[in-house]
Amino acid sequence: MRTVVDGVRSWRHDLGGCLHSCFATLLDFHGLPALPILGAAWTFRHRPDGVRREEYYYPCPPETSLLRALAPHHEVASTWHEPAGAEAGWAEVRASVAAGIPVAVAVDNYHLPFRPAYHDVHSNHLVVVHGFDDEAGTVRVLDAVPPAFHGDITLAELTASRDSGNEVVHDRDMFFTGVRIDNRWLSVELPAPDAVPALDRAEVARVLDLNLRHFAEPATGDGGYTGLAGMREFFDDTVKRLSAGEDIRDELFVAAGAVLVGTAVHADWLAEAARTAGLPSLAERAREVERIAHHWSAVRIMAALTSTGLSAPRLAGRFDALLNDQERALLALDRERAQL
Repeated sequence: MRTVVDGVRSWRHDLGGCLHSCFATLLDFHGLPALPILGAAWTFRHRPDGVRREEYYYPCPPETSLLRALAPHHEVASTWHEPAGAEAGWAEVRASVAAGIPVAVAVDNYHLPFRPAYHDVHSNHLVVVHGFDDEAGTVRVLDAVPPAFHGDITLAELTASRDSGNEVVHDRDMFFTGVRIDNRWLSVELPAPDAVPALDRAEVARVLDLNLRHFAEPATGDGGYTGLAGMREFFDDTVKRLSAGEDIRDELFVAAGAVLVGTAVHADWLAEAARTAGLPSLAERAREVERIAHHWSAVRIMAALTSTGLSAPRLAGRFDALLNDQERALLALDRERAQL
């Protein structure tokens, strides 16, 4: 049997990773607008006990699915499926694709011939599968993350990547290793396309209000840090831990990546809202939020450098600059909300 599900397109953000790319592809396939859904929420949450060494890590409140955590302002959800093993894992994915529904699967880049990490370093990643050829022993894979790939690989290669232990073998296996892949895959539960609000003035007002309410929440909750006050506490605690000689590298790198992409995609949402809702001032707000995303890029780089002697005062300085810009951006968005 040979099946290729058509209408599966690549989606990519320069500051984003595999999580947003895969979910955007699945949303688009089901006729839903990716940016208005994935870019609406702007949040800060960090749960130290919940961080996983995965490229697609995202902080999820209790009883909240990964897609709903990413897009809490819309009625969307996802489910992680955890098969009993490689054979069951492929049978489940194959059945979904045979039914015409593409899915996202967790993989180890070490076993994927199109990834730069192939047979070099292990790394936890996410790709979309939307076809297979039983006779040829191949599967159709979409990976929007550079260098980008959309084509066929062998089922044996996909199985090796999905069934990988993702081991830490040497000191270059950083950040996204040490967590088994376990053949996991994601399905999505989505509303009908006509149930998604148009990106108009009313929707902008609704989203800005929800985001500003979030950043005004108490600093701690759900076992971690929340909102603007939580961001301040997290930064203070992180600097103290680094000063005390603690190894903060992996936690800060992974956590910063989640906030980075959420902030960057929200900046694009604001720019799109400026056009579609006739609110040109939001274009300036978009640039301000994009600046904060680049702060988070710097935080990620500095997190990696903590293992080579980056000082706590230097990290504290970057945190201060980020917080100052964050506070200014939130005040400006509050003024926008008041005018709607």
